[in-house]
Amino acid sequence: MRFLSKLKVLGVPVVDKMKEIFNIFSKSREQITKKVEKGKIIIDYREKNSLVPAGLIQEGFEVEFRELKIGDYIAKDVVIERKTVSDFISSMINKRISHQLEELKSYEDRLLIIEGIDEQDLYSNNYSEEKLGMHPNSIRGFLLSILIRHKIPIIFTKDSKDTVQFISLIMKRKAKEVSLNVSKKSLNSKERLQFILEGFPGIGPKTAQKLLSHLNTLKNIFNTPVGELEKIIGKKAEIFKIVEEEYK
Repeated sequence: MRFLSKLKVLGVPVVDKMKEIFNIFSKSREQITKKVEKGKIIIDYREKNSLVPAGLIQEGFEVEFRELKIGDYIAKDVVIERKTVSDFISSMINKRISHQLEELKSYEDRLLIIEGIDEQDLYSNNYSEEKLGMHPNSIRGFLLSILIRHKIPIIFTKDSKDTVQFISLIMKRKAKEVSLNVSKKSLNSKERLQFILEGFPGIGPKTAQKLLSHLNTLKNIFNTPVGELEKIIGKKAEIFKIVEEEYK
């Protein structure tokens, strides 16, 4: 009240001044609403160490970390596999990326982001034939294979900030939300068995393959005591205790 009295004495219109004060708070509410309306991005929990999730949060997006079986980010209907330059090269050498690309094709809208070309040259001496046994033309050929054979678009980003901007643009597109329960195309019998096992939290491709190679069938795996499974895959076997739980 003393504040308002002083305004009157100074000849300042009280109503106009109060409007200005309330407009400040109204503006804050609008900004909060806009952040909520920007939408949610699903991110694989292994991306927590990357600077990209923090950048997306700073841009006002809601993020949710989950264990994604395919891709690193799901932005609306687009599934994104993100790799730094060094990670891309190492995944070529150990052939891990070939499996990831096949899985990525399960989605109609997919994207491979290779991040950090301003920080690390894809064809520099750091990745010479002498050090890695891989000629720069091998890298070029593999990139062409991703585009032509796998039909997966590639975006080269300068750094994590550039990656954030690309994902932000994807989120601004009008598109349907993608289902997390993607069904793989044309799975053979072995792949179907592995796919079912990979549905258990903590069970990845290598663990699933190890179980199947030892016990051959899902029935044998589910009927094997957890203690015996631990001898094969370690503490991850504890997840199979759920097989004996009742639905109440």
